[in-house]
Amino acid sequence: MKKVLLLALSLAFTGVGAAQAQAVAPAAGAAKVAGPQIQFDEVKYDFTAVAQGGTVDHTFKFKNVGTAPLIISNIGVSCGCTTPSWTKEPVLPGKTGTVTAHFNSAGKLGMQNKVLTIESNSVGGTATVALVGEVKEPGASASAVEATAPKTDVTTMSEEGKQKNKLDGQKIKAKKKKA
Repeated sequence: MKKVLLLALSLAFTGVGAAQAQAVAPAAGAAKVAGPQIQFDEVKYDFTAVAQGGTVDHTFKFKNVGTAPLIISNIGVSCGCTTPSWTKEPVLPGKTGTVTAHFNSAGKLGMQNKVLTIESNSVGGTATVALVGEVKEPGASASAVEATAPKTDVTTMSEEGKQKNKLDGQKIKAKKKKA
C-alpha cells in the first residue's frame, strides 16, 4: 500500500514539474515583446567639458524592438536648463526615432548630470538618458577646457625597430634599455 502511494505521489510531482518546464520553454524562445518597446543605442552622453554659458546638443537614437507602434507622450527633465525634442509620430516596429537634448550651461558650474525621463507606451515603462560632463568657469581659456578632453596616445615602430610615441601630435622621446 505504501509503495503504491509513494509511486502515485512521485508521478504526480513529476507531472507538475514537466508541465512547469513546458510553460517556461516557449517564453524563453520568444524573440520580440508583445507591444511597443524602446531600446536606445546609448543612454549616457559624456560631453567632457564646456565653458559656462556654452551649450551642448546631443541626439540619442532609439529603435522600437517591440511588435506595436511606439509613441513618446512626454519627456521630463531634471532641470530647466535642459530642453528636449523628440520624434512626435508613432515609431513602427523595427524603425528608429530620436530624442534630442539641448543643455544651456548658463549659471551652472562643476560636474553636471542632466537626466531626461522618456514617457511612452513602451512595455518596459519609462526610460532615461543623460548628459554628463563638467561646466568650467567662463574665464577659463579654451586650452583649459580642452585639457579635460581625453588624450590620444599613438605608438608606432620605425623601420629600424625603434618605438615612436606621440601624445596629441607631440613627439615623446623614450629609450628602451638593451637587455
